Amino acid sequence: MLKNKKLLLAVSLIPQYLLVLWASKNPVFIENFYSNGLYIYIAKVFRFVLGWLPFSFGDLVYGLGILYALRWCYKNRKRIINDTKNWVIDVAAACALLYFAFHMFWGLNYYRLPLHVNLHLNADYTTEQLVSVTKKLIKKSNALQLEITKSDTVKVEMPYSKHAIFKMTPNGYNNLKAVFPHLEYYPKSIKKSLFSYPLTYMGFSGYLNPLTNEAQVDGLIPTIKFPTTSAHEMAHQLGYAAENEANFIGCLASIYNDDVYFKYCGYAFGLRYCLNEIYKRDEALFNDIIKTINKGILKHYEEVRLFWEAHENPVEPFFKYFYSGYLKANNQSKGMQSYSYVVALLVNYFNA
Repeated sequence: MLKNKKLLLAVSLIPQYLLVLWASKNPVFIENFYSNGLYIYIAKVFRFVLGWLPFSFGDLVYGLGILYALRWCYKNRKRIINDTKNWVIDVAAACALLYFAFHMFWGLNYYRLPLHVNLHLNADYTTEQLVSVTKKLIKKSNALQLEITKSDTVKVEMPYSKHAIFKMTPNGYNNLKAVFPHLEYYPKSIKKSLFSYPLTYMGFSGYLNPLTNEAQVDGLIPTIKFPTTSAHEMAHQLGYAAENEANFIGCLASIYNDDVYFKYCGYAFGLRYCLNEIYKRDEALFNDIIKTINKGILKHYEEVRLFWEAHENPVEPFFKYFYSGYLKANNQSKGMQSYSYVVALLVNYFNA
């Protein structure tokens, strides 16, 4: 009886895959009946149940799950040769359960309508529009940096602890929901990752656990990155699976926060993406524009760059390659490069 159940589970991978393939071709259905329907209740239940815990339950599950899998593989190593059929069935059954849980609890959000469609924005923009918005962001970033530090050459230092930033980040969503009601964020479930050290050396600032709906932030990243990273992961919790869309929403949620430090982080975050795009298009233009940015902001960018450079290692490209493949497998055809779509959203939003 148990073997038959395992076989049925293993075989269920096929119809599950076909259903996901169908979902990828029907974004309107996913948007209306999953992302703005069933998923809202699933996510809130997980956040109500686990949000109060002071540690990441999902990280604990991951750790124990990896240990169990390694132990199982060791104990069943001889079955690979002596009982290959049943070994494959066991592995396929476990994969089927994880595949179902991933898509049911969060993963189907990868197949919803693109954010620019929901916001009635264009997806394309000209270099002239990019430069215009970049200058707007420079003006706001310069003004906020000067307001905070009283000197255009001094780097902004966050006066809040990382725990306090977690508490303050939802305030931006509370303000943003007046413009975009579907961005209401409650209850809160965001924590430092228990795996911050390996996460840093893998080159990632944070992630969402799709099985528990807990947002994890790398506890080692510079504090100046915490507001936008936290807001980014909260956007994932709201069902915006695409990294570029979560970046855009995280930027807006920081800008809409009442706190001046959060506002500064939001504008500086969006500005960095626009500057990178200008550099790709016209290096000479980039060199001219960057001269108009306060030196204190450039020192902020330098701090973040040096942090990641200090943690570069030979295995990081492997993890980036793996994650890029994961993104491509989940409806982000350009992989890690799909992050640049955030510039299209920013340009068209601020030009609207």
